[in-house]
Amino acid sequence: MSMLNLTHTNVRGSVQMNAPLTRFNTWGLSGHAEYLFQPHDLDDLSMFLSEIDSSIPVTYLGLGSNILIRDGGVAGVVIVTHGCLNNMQYLDQAQLYVEAGIACAKVAKFSVSKNLTGVEFMAGIPGTIGGALAMNAGAFGGQTWEHVSTVKVINRTGEIYARTPQDYQIGYRTVSVPEQEYFVAATLQLSEQQPASAVSIKELLQRRSESQPIGKKNCGSVFKNPEHGYAAELIEQCGLKGHVIGGASISDKHANFINNDNQASAEDIERLINLAQQRVFEKFAVQLEPEVRIIGQRETS
Repeated sequence: MSMLNLTHTNVRGSVQMNAPLTRFNTWGLSGHAEYLFQPHDLDDLSMFLSEIDSSIPVTYLGLGSNILIRDGGVAGVVIVTHGCLNNMQYLDQAQLYVEAGIACAKVAKFSVSKNLTGVEFMAGIPGTIGGALAMNAGAFGGQTWEHVSTVKVINRTGEIYARTPQDYQIGYRTVSVPEQEYFVAATLQLSEQQPASAVSIKELLQRRSESQPIGKKNCGSVFKNPEHGYAAELIEQCGLKGHVIGGASISDKHANFINNDNQASAEDIERLINLAQQRVFEKFAVQLEPEVRIIGQRETS
């Protein structure tokens, strides 16, 4: 693979070689990035992409939730948007402009501060707007794309342009994103309201805390819910709650979560994912589809 030529680069952001990704994923897994880039802002990201060889693979990370980074690491460049693409502003007519690196929970709280309603559910999404757009993330009955009026995207060569929801096929936890295109911002259409949603956000977070293993190292929900029923119930009915492989376990609080309890490897977690799929299919003839995205290479012995 082509080496990344950093000799004459004009970017202002941080570029590191062979960088550990432990602090960039919520499982705390230790796979490395061949190169790690943290852009200064959106223009810096555009400049970086325009300067690097088109043969170099690019992977984006936000908060690193909903991602399983294999132990062999990630080839090419990993671009971290959280803390970098962080512009958020109230426009007018109950609209918010939000860049991809902003945490969903921050969007929920900001909307309340502006007396807007519609995205309170985002308080329960443990990721960034970029990731939420890419998978139509949701919580508490709400889904991201229900509130999107336009998006801003960037392609592999650094071009930035706008799209509308009509450009995509959007479903439950799925969006038809063109290859080598990434969401860098969205305009959200909300509704004006009386300033009472701060209470509802607090209630939603309380419900989440009571039902999910908050404070543990996990990625959020591992599987999409099947068309009929819930992934957690199917896994639990297979007797897998609390099942341990290596340093990882299927949560005994919510069976659609896998926790890194004791320096788990990505392989430990992936084996639990495969086991849950196998047992559920054998018992119910239901094929669980992962919500988590698996990236990188397996470790070679």
